[in-house]
Amino acid sequence: MDSQPARPPGDDLTPGPERIERRTIDVVPEDERHGRTRDLFTIWFSANLGPLTVVTGALAPTAFGLSFYWSLAALLVGHLGGGFLMALHSAQGPQLGVPQMIQSRGQFGSVGALAVVLVVIVMYQGFFASNLVVGAQSLGQVTPLGEGTGVLLCAVVSLAVAVVGYRLMHRIGAWTTWAFGAIQVVGAVYLFAGGLPSDFLTSGGFSVAGFLGMVSVGALWQIAYAPYVSDYSRYMPAHRAGVRSTLWCTYAGCVLGSVLPMVVGAAIGIAGDGDPIAALHHLLGSTLGQLTLWSFALVTMLTNSMNLYGAVLCAVTAVQTFAHRWLPRATGRAVIGAALTALSVALALALADSFMTNYLNLIYVLQYVLIPWTAINLVDFYLIRHGAYDVPSFFARDGGVYGRWNVTALAVYAIGILAEIPFMAQSLYTGPLAHALGDTDLGWIAGLVVTVPLYWLLAARSTHRDTPAPAPITGVPAA
Repeated sequence: MDSQPARPPGDDLTPGPERIERRTIDVVPEDERHGRTRDLFTIWFSANLGPLTVVTGALAPTAFGLSFYWSLAALLVGHLGGGFLMALHSAQGPQLGVPQMIQSRGQFGSVGALAVVLVVIVMYQGFFASNLVVGAQSLGQVTPLGEGTGVLLCAVVSLAVAVVGYRLMHRIGAWTTWAFGAIQVVGAVYLFAGGLPSDFLTSGGFSVAGFLGMVSVGALWQIAYAPYVSDYSRYMPAHRAGVRSTLWCTYAGCVLGSVLPMVVGAAIGIAGDGDPIAALHHLLGSTLGQLTLWSFALVTMLTNSMNLYGAVLCAVTAVQTFAHRWLPRATGRAVIGAALTALSVALALALADSFMTNYLNLIYVLQYVLIPWTAINLVDFYLIRHGAYDVPSFFARDGGVYGRWNVTALAVYAIGILAEIPFMAQSLYTGPLAHALGDTDLGWIAGLVVTVPLYWLLAARSTHRDTPAPAPITGVPAA
């Protein structure tokens, strides 16, 4: 068994903000760890300040028919619940020092994890393309740039930031949190202090299906970050970035950063007509509207650099599964990133005319495939292994102590998805139980209810207690 990564630890960049990141999926050694947990607040707060967040909030009245107050309630329930699951994944990064999808080999096996890795790559490309569309729309409101040119500009800047890597993304996140966060807070105050039509609070209504549908959207918005949230905490020192501080800084940043624009989006969806971004620009007026749209365009580039960065790490993970000595550095990361960027640009231009329909369908599909994965990953990390993993086995040719396939995890994952089918309710398919409940989508709840206890029961019995692994991490419940 080849139990070591192909490249020795320590050949990466020396500490220094001017250097381009050279690591990809290999372990970050202790002498290269840096950063503070408050950096997690800023990167996740700023990543959610873009136009796609506003557009998603507008779905509450436009797609689900909710009034403003019911929209607000649904958003809070979804984000507060989904954000906690997402932040639990973030806490894994400093403890293991590897990307999230590499860590998933500890549950699914080195080859078995590909089932999730490939789904996540599709997710990244979908969100990348979606952000390109709304980013270009924001630029189109304040510049003479056409849609195609705006998409290309956003894509090129995102690629450049992703190539420089981890440090730059965290630095940009810190800058944009305070600058663009302030702009959006001022805009929200202006809107709710009198910039909205007087009757917007009485518009819309309530339905169980609509409420739960928007709760699902909010929860999935948070959980969609789970497959790569620990990619942005893995460089942090384990002794300084404890589980609790990592969790709560990530949670606060992501929830606050997403709820603010989505609440504005819900109000715009009621008050506006058609394009939420154009409606927001009109309601805010010339100066504040232009500042907001410029901030949207720039934040979109940061968010998309994160989507691209995660997609590259997943692509490397997929190839390294079969070429276990292949660990590309900065140049390889740039080439892979350029290829994925080109694919997303083509996708964005193709979907621009029917963006909202395609985006909503993407959210539903992701919901059904990510919920069972996140349940398995968190149960395994926190309740079964208590954070103790044999990290070198993640890179072994034969999967090390975790093997190439974990039949238990894969079977539970498949069962979790199957359990969701009768409860699905969306434009492509409505299950019989969902239809009987008034076309209410409860698929994600069914996925959690089935996957969590089933995996806990089966995996606890099959996990080898004599597996060589480091001591349990601080802050994870002991057996």
